[in-house]
Amino acid sequence: MEKREIAVNIPQDLDPVYSNRIQVAFKDDEFTFVFMHEIPGTNQARAKSIVSISPKHAKNFSEVLANTVKGYEDKFGEIAAPKGGSDKREFDDKNVTIKGYS
Repeated sequence: MEKREIAVNIPQDLDPVYSNRIQVAFKDDEFTFVFMHEIPGTNQARAKSIVSISPKHAKNFSEVLANTVKGYEDKFGEIAAPKGGSDKREFDDKNVTIKGYS
């Protein structure tokens, strides 16, 4: 497959976003990602960005992310998944209900 180059125009006033929590929802025609910043030591988070993409784009994103994580781990070593303890809550989204967006 031939690689193509795309010129991306990034506005000067576009601020970077830091997120330490994400919620992903889907329906038949889109995936929606809510990127949040959870305030440490509280049960509060602030939504920083909401991004919706098509299912095909989500599949491609999944593959690109997996390849990027593999490249990172090849260079810096394996990313350790939490085994419990105080920071397990950060990744334990099965037990989290996010109010204000569904």
